[in-house]
Amino acid sequence: MLRLGIDVGGTNTDAVLIDGDRVLGAVKASTTADVTGGIVTAIGDLGQATGFDPAAVQAVMIGTTHFINALVEGERLAQTAAIRFGLPATRALPPLVDWPDRLVTAIGGHSHLCHGGHEYDGSPIADFDEAEFRAVLDRAVAAGATSFALSSVFSPVNAEFETRAAEIIAEQLPGAPVSLSHEIGRMGLLGRENATVVNAALRGLADQVATGLLRTVAEAGINAPVFLSQNDGTLMDVDYARRYPVATFASGPTNSMRGAAFLSRLPSCAVVDIGGTTSDVGILQQGFPREASTDVNVAGVQTNFRMPDVLSIGIGGGSHVVQQASGTAVGPASVGYRLAQEALVFGGTRLTATDVAVAGGRAEVGDASLVAHLDKSAVDAALRVVDDRLAEVVDRMRASAEPVPVVAVGGGSILVPDDLAGASRVVRPDHFAVGQRHRGGDRPGRRRGRPGLLGRTAATRHRARRGPSGGRRPSGGRRSPAGLRRDRRHRGSTAGLPAGQRHPDPGQGRRRAEPGRPPCVRSPPTTCPTSPAGPPCSAPGEAATRSSAASSPSRR
Repeated sequence: MLRLGIDVGGTNTDAVLIDGDRVLGAVKASTTADVTGGIVTAIGDLGQATGFDPAAVQAVMIGTTHFINALVEGERLAQTAAIRFGLPATRALPPLVDWPDRLVTAIGGHSHLCHGGHEYDGSPIADFDEAEFRAVLDRAVAAGATSFALSSVFSPVNAEFETRAAEIIAEQLPGAPVSLSHEIGRMGLLGRENATVVNAALRGLADQVATGLLRTVAEAGINAPVFLSQNDGTLMDVDYARRYPVATFASGPTNSMRGAAFLSRLPSCAVVDIGGTTSDVGILQQGFPREASTDVNVAGVQTNFRMPDVLSIGIGGGSHVVQQASGTAVGPASVGYRLAQEALVFGGTRLTATDVAVAGGRAEVGDASLVAHLDKSAVDAALRVVDDRLAEVVDRMRASAEPVPVVAVGGGSILVPDDLAGASRVVRPDHFAVGQRHRGGDRPGRRRGRPGLLGRTAATRHRARRGPSGGRRPSGGRRSPAGLRRDRRHRGSTAGLPAGQRHPDPGQGRRRAEPGRPPCVRSPPTTCPTSPAGPPCSAPGEAATRSSAASSPSRR
């Protein structure tokens, strides 16, 4: 089964062709501003290198940093209305209150409050005021808003206000993108709301990118389903990515970790991915990245959607090596993509980490004679700095005192020593330089049976089916504007893949909470080899009492 994995980075676009477990070829091409240009070049180069038949490709997996880059740069963001149901509570901390000014300006600064929201038991704080919401909607549209982010206090428990508001928007503004917080974030109002606003601001860009990717793959003669990698190390189809672009934010580090698992055949280990500027270190648990247990700051915005637990430091292959009064410094400044022009081993004038790796005998890159003049003590000092920093990060990421195997991937992984403190061994798999492109070995589907981007616990999913008074909702369940049942939404179709490579029904393997214990969601049955067991999910963290108008909504 031929599968094509593509990673679109800020500098290079890499493509890898896989047949089963065999890597048939890997190429690099320069990334272009429109994303698709680099993909076209990479696929063309891969065709020349391997001679593969595009019609024989059965799945295409793509990872891109396009969406998080747009947020970091504050560009290509839609004018977004952030509408919260929480009055008379939550007035003290309105939507966008903790956002950087530049991003508030970039999305138009449309912040609105309406009466509504729920208590922790699903009972309403205030009734839904349809006239009030329609008036807010009219004001937002008049101010230029084109995308809408809806949040409500304790919506993971009861989402009726968000879904009703979405129905009104669909009625008044057919086709307008709407993002609902109960589908994106977890307990904690501000973090969930922020993640929803970010998602809404990226919906227009997601549609453009998804359309371009599909067109590019089709024009290459590939008639196969296209999947995008997402934050938890699994895949989603293109239509899902259109609705939830925030699910791709951490696809870079997760691609590296999943690729490292595929190449090294080590399901549990530490992964050190070193590029030209930074080193990203994460932990693999049963083949999937360990998830962050705390809120994650993305471009200055505190969010609480699912993200991998990754620690980054400013050391890469292009990092500057500088002699200072206090000693040798490596990074964080870097020549980045200009490494081939500025590093000493390539005839440049800047001393980089790659140069000291070559001088120290760790790598054979460029012309070693150009760094033969470097003082050995200075080279050893620089390499010690690199070793100590990497060992420190691996140590901070370990969950126990036991040494862990370390898998080194990425073009800059030549910096990793063969004997790293805290590592039981250092593994350098074949094709390590393009480890993050080996998502072609992944299998589309859902992980751990969780609905939505973050998923809800069994107890909150159970409560969400009850009305404000606790009465049972109709068995059919509420439907989102897209017509998908909230508790059974699939991330991507696995149609066309062999039966043995499909994930089981995502509803299987769920357990209700035991009395007196936090609810949890365990993995699907062991018949699915690509969905290993995960840790119990967190207990609900939203406040259990009604907030006054001046109280903080951060826990709702």
